Amino acid sequence: MTEKTKYSPDELKEFEDLIHEKLENAKNELQALRGSLTRSADEGTDDTFGNVKTLEDGADTAEKEQLSQLAARQQKFINNLENALVRIKNGTYGICVDTGKLISKERLRAVPHTMHSIEAKLGKK
Repeated sequence: MTEKTKYSPDELKEFEDLIHEKLENAKNELQALRGSLTRSADEGTDDTFGNVKTLEDGADTAEKEQLSQLAARQQKFINNLENALVRIKNGTYGICVDTGKLISKERLRAVPHTMHSIEAKLGKK
């Protein structure tokens, strides 16, 4: 029996549907994060005094920074999912860039945008 070198069109359709679902959710989350960032920027209060205001500013800044980092991470995830869709279209989806072997379905279901088999991932550490 020869080792399978790529997924069938039906299998690719399953992964494509999964990626589209994750992409939709990721875009909704990103929109919510951006909305939170905008709201926190608009909610500055001018009627607090001295020290309390300084503490609130510090907390606001930390929260905005955290939201910005989450938004950046979410945008990267979206880009990775979109790149996976491109790989489906060009026939390279599911093939490990390090080993050239097929990435397991279980791994692709868990991390549909991965380009590395678990063997390659563990070998890098």
